[in-house]
Amino acid sequence: MVFVRHALPGEQVVASVTSTGSSFWRADAVLVLAESASRVPPPCPFARPGLCGGCDLQHASVPAQLSWKSSVVRDQLARLAGLPAYPVSVAALPGGPLGWRTRVRYAVTPDGVPGLRVHRSHEIVPVDRCLIAAPPASDVLGRTWPGVSSLEVVVSGGGDVTVLADGRVVSGPAQVREPAVGREWTVDAGAFWQVHPAAADTLAAAVLAVLTPVEGEHAWDLYGGAGLFAAALAGAGATVTLVESDPRGVAAARRNLADLSGSVQVVRARVDRVIGRLPAPSLVVLDPPRTGAGAAVVRSVVAARPRAVAYVACDPAAFARDVATFRANGWQLAELRAYDMFPMTHHVECVGLLVPGPQA
Repeated sequence: MVFVRHALPGEQVVASVTSTGSSFWRADAVLVLAESASRVPPPCPFARPGLCGGCDLQHASVPAQLSWKSSVVRDQLARLAGLPAYPVSVAALPGGPLGWRTRVRYAVTPDGVPGLRVHRSHEIVPVDRCLIAAPPASDVLGRTWPGVSSLEVVVSGGGDVTVLADGRVVSGPAQVREPAVGREWTVDAGAFWQVHPAAADTLAAAVLAVLTPVEGEHAWDLYGGAGLFAAALAGAGATVTLVESDPRGVAAARRNLADLSGSVQVVRARVDRVIGRLPAPSLVVLDPPRTGAGAAVVRSVVAARPRAVAYVACDPAAFARDVATFRANGWQLAELRAYDMFPMTHHVECVGLLVPGPQA
């Protein structure tokens, strides 16, 4: 099997092999012999083979990107979770496919010129603008940065712009403001927050919609970060135990949810180490890192016997593997919502509802 970047389904291309392995090879399309009707000119001059590795779908129309991402999620559920032809439709977020990314990391060449890396390479391509970045995030590209190896620019929803050089704030506030779920959050500029302006509210609304919390229910918010989902659940009348291991996330949750101290308990711990000692839940939100929750955590969630789990996933393969574990333990994937929170790239975000009972 060969995975070919910069090609589209059905096209005939000349491809250059970039890496080989025992089960698959990787390649770049360097010449298109027969084009798909979905092919469009990439808006960014750096979205070409051998140049910036950040955007891998700029050559596809937006409808084609959504269709392709839907098929990827379906394929992973079929191959890894044993769910063939599961209905999936990736939805676009407001704002369009460009100018959406509010957190951008640039590599810097030894002579101080910022740029972006070639796909699967340490090579840095100097750029003068990033089209998917929120416009202020390109301002650092107009100068050199001697002695710096990386830059990160944060353009917050609250109007803050912060630049970090090698993780150190060099301009803007150290904590930035982010509006979400009817609250204003303050988070460390270098800490995690969703990169699409509409992502936080979209995900919180999806979690509430699939879980339908009832006044007085108890919920776990596992890998809870700054507390986005805990705040949404508490606003719906639930009490919440939030578990997070990252010190910055814990500090942000305690700071931002101080007014909800009667409803939300913040626990600093690794999920796998504390999950057996948490108060029994009716509901669970699982928002693990890209690698997924893993079989042990999934089995612990099942053993706690909640009535429903909302699984927030940024990697379809990891999500599908965890769905397989849920199914092996007598649960079913009852609903799936998918969102294009990373336009022009291959990434896709999913919110799945898992409930006890065999798959229909």
